[in-house]
Amino acid sequence: MQRTVALLPSPTGELRDIREVAASIGLAERDLDLHGRHRAKIARDTVEAACGTRVGHPRGKYVLVSAITPTPLGEGKTVTAIGLSMGLWRRGRTAAVAIRESTLGPTLGVKGGGAGGGASHIVPLDECLLGLGGDAHAVANANNLLAAFIDDVLMRRSIPIDPFTVQWRRVGDISDRALRRIVTGLGGHANGVPRETGFDITAASEVMALLALSLDGRDLRARLGKIVAGFDGDRPVLAEELRCAGAMAALLREAMQPNLMQTVEGTPAFIHTGPFGNISHGNSSIIADLVALPRVEYLVTEAGFGADMGAEKFFDIKCRASGLAPDAAVLVATVPGIKSHSGRYRLAEGRAVPADLWRENVPDLETGAANLTRQIRNLRAFGVPVVVAVNRYETDSPAELRAVRSLAADAGAAAVAEHWGFAQGGAGCVGLANAVEEACRFGAAVRPLYRLEESPEAKIMTLATRLYGAADVSFAPEARRDLERYIKAGYGGLPVCIAKTHLSLSHDPALKGAPSGYTFPIRGVRLAAGAGYLYALAGDIMTMPGQPSHPHAAQIDVDAAGRVTGLV
Repeated sequence: MQRTVALLPSPTGELRDIREVAASIGLAERDLDLHGRHRAKIARDTVEAACGTRVGHPRGKYVLVSAITPTPLGEGKTVTAIGLSMGLWRRGRTAAVAIRESTLGPTLGVKGGGAGGGASHIVPLDECLLGLGGDAHAVANANNLLAAFIDDVLMRRSIPIDPFTVQWRRVGDISDRALRRIVTGLGGHANGVPRETGFDITAASEVMALLALSLDGRDLRARLGKIVAGFDGDRPVLAEELRCAGAMAALLREAMQPNLMQTVEGTPAFIHTGPFGNISHGNSSIIADLVALPRVEYLVTEAGFGADMGAEKFFDIKCRASGLAPDAAVLVATVPGIKSHSGRYRLAEGRAVPADLWRENVPDLETGAANLTRQIRNLRAFGVPVVVAVNRYETDSPAELRAVRSLAADAGAAAVAEHWGFAQGGAGCVGLANAVEEACRFGAAVRPLYRLEESPEAKIMTLATRLYGAADVSFAPEARRDLERYIKAGYGGLPVCIAKTHLSLSHDPALKGAPSGYTFPIRGVRLAAGAGYLYALAGDIMTMPGQPSHPHAAQIDVDAAGRVTGLV
């Protein structure tokens, strides 16, 4: 591991030159493509060198941050990941955080941009939240280029493709429910073949997913060529055959390079790719991890939504692709969030939080902790020590905190650590950092939850029964037809990526806590051959969100000095 320069916490709001941030973990100016003073992309030569030495190369400890099932309160997973990385610096450790890029749908909608908050966030915040140099735009262009090629082939009949087997959809980065189902090709033969299709959000694109899972530029190019555009009978028609994959790779050339930014305390942050955790695999890029791990003592990365979502896909999809395995996992929880899983509080985006939720109520906490304990066991099933990080509120009572510690310990957590990352930044996360360091010494024996040789149905059954609490799985006739086609074409040995609600362990967002005994419904299956998985749609999950009743975009503006206002 390279020796690095000393880095002391920067005063909140004071930005460091990105070259100084890079130097703190051994990156020289030649390793950067600068985008102003405060942001850079990792140079392509540096990326390829890091990816080429991934096997057997010394590396730092690798820490995964996940959470209980999300609530409208927000559990502060990104705040915790950023705060933990800053807390490790305060303990004298070189550390970096690796998170996904913000996407415009959530940033302009209701959830927020996923760049942290309070005293634990990424800066400059406006650059981080509003496009980050166009990576998502490049993903959308590459995705939509293939869509245009597919429609052109259908019109010209130059390559035989059954139009009813085409599942490739166009994408956009703005939540727009009117585009979920559309008809293209209207207006006569010159305008293409009329067919029903639709748009997905850019973060749900297979291009975004495979960009995050690629090992280097050559792997990215190969994965693009493997994308299945449709079928000719039982034969998959690949993007390579459409002669489209090369141009897609060209459009993604800069998007492949991870972005280096900084936390509010001036410590390094790798921000790269942005697949959603409910309708994709929900993890930042392997390439960013490969660049960072040899240069730090600790790399903290975050998986989308709860441990049953992004964390499961981290282990079963991302770790399989990268060959890397975490040394410990952090499960983020809050006392109000745990209590809300009792089902006794009416919470919804945009609604006022019930006043009772802030009052001490140990019985409700003990009921809601069924979700906490299930998610601890979910993470432990993968063979990693688990640290529960309690993201503190002023209203948390000593009795409630004692109950959380006791319940988490009974469920097998290696430690429970409270933190004040939102209010105090790295200083409020030193205790959590200490607990994570101790957990990393335990040793992990990481294992996936299923074998690739199992049938897709068996893999889905394993996830539904072992992680989600289901008693059985039902497959709609359309899902079975799709699976039969994919298995016959040779794709049965791929991992599975479940697209389901993030608001429940089940497929139904109304089922709180730790539901059990229900039937988990699979209504359809898509193939993401380039990303390297089968993609099962459970319940009513949608791949294009709509605008909320009170969109965040309504409060965003630009002042007379050209500064963006209202982002937070």
